Amino acid sequence: MIPREISVVLREIWPMLLLFIIVLSTLRIIDSILNKKKMLLYKDLLTLVFILYMFLLFELVTTTDFESYSNNFIPLKEIIRYNYTSSLFFKNVIGNVLLFIPFGYFVNYFLKNKKIYITIISTLITSLSIEIIQMNIGRSFDIDDIILNLCGSVIGCLLFRLSIILSKKIPKALKKEWIYNLIWIIAVSCSVIFIFNYYKLWR
Repeated sequence: MIPREISVVLREIWPMLLLFIIVLSTLRIIDSILNKKKMLLYKDLLTLVFILYMFLLFELVTTTDFESYSNNFIPLKEIIRYNYTSSLFFKNVIGNVLLFIPFGYFVNYFLKNKKIYITIISTLITSLSIEIIQMNIGRSFDIDDIILNLCGSVIGCLLFRLSIILSKKIPKALKKEWIYNLIWIIAVSCSVIFIFNYYKLWR
């Protein structure tokens, strides 16, 4: 299951992630003080989450066995061979979709993107690069993974657009920096607790 795979990867790379967070946070604080820049905590946290997500994504796709042992250049070949109720279908098909939902969201957030083709092009480049790298490190190339990654990224794009629509309906009285900061602190804290519990469950 995907949560177990993530837990295994986190257990292996957590020292690197912790050091990275400390160094990046320290540099960000120093830059803010020296250059008199206002720190927007929720934006800094979102940027940090994106960087950590990319670390995690790279580790997952280059070290985790997703039951693909040979190169596949035929679209949908691997997808249709799974029983739709099996754990392998959830891991290899649903998992590849879920892994790229955050990517689609972040691409639209950071690029202020309003064109879906930008999301598609960014995802194609990233996913294709991952598959080529996998093919050259003793793993396999799978065109179906690219298709599934694209689906996940488009979902992330739609979720970003939905969040923009919903944000416009929020009363101005609630659009305060400290409220955004509080929401992100709670979200990050809950995520840490969730990951810690999974670590204990699967170790």
